[in-house]
Amino acid sequence: MIRVLVADDHAVVRRGVLQILEEAPDVIAAGEASTGRQVLQEVQEHEYDVLVLDIAMPDGGGLEILRQLQTLKPGIRVLILSMYPEQQYAVRTLKAGAAGYLTKESAPDELVAAVRQVAAGGRYITRSLAQTLADELGSKGDKEAHETLSNREYQVMTLLAAGKTVTDIATELSLSVKTISTYRARILGKLGAESTTEIIRYAFEHGLVD
Repeated sequence: MIRVLVADDHAVVRRGVLQILEEAPDVIAAGEASTGRQVLQEVQEHEYDVLVLDIAMPDGGGLEILRQLQTLKPGIRVLILSMYPEQQYAVRTLKAGAAGYLTKESAPDELVAAVRQVAAGGRYITRSLAQTLADELGSKGDKEAHETLSNREYQVMTLLAAGKTVTDIATELSLSVKTISTYRARILGKLGAESTTEIIRYAFEHGLVD
């Protein structure tokens, strides 16, 4: 049986994912978590084969959780289930150690298939994401400016581009306003932007936000 931990900060989403998984005869929806801290506690206290993880989590986002899992629980397989389109986070999460990426618009049977595939040691990526990865491997020359951002800088950039203030982001990520302001300054420098408005424009022009 495949033991799965479902991590999402929305109770309705967790319940829906758990119900889908419970209908599969070879899957046990064995636990749930609503914050990054709870995820790390669960994987240390219990045995799971697969972690179904959202990107946007309180007390440490999905990318930060992936980083910490490399040390705490390197054997667990992580399937990202996110509201963000593939072009925003998929490549980054795979590079950070995720075994697959799905959006929350995916069909229930695709979620179950993805859990089975990553549990068996494989990777689960859609056809469009496979093409993106192939294009990236085959590309030469300089990287796009946003590709030079660290994972945390990238996360802050997408939140700024979504219209959130520095204070909003600090609260969401459980960081200080000063820290978020520092990240914003680094993002401005790397993107060659002079204001949050230019960050938003850059993100839209490069398809990094809806």
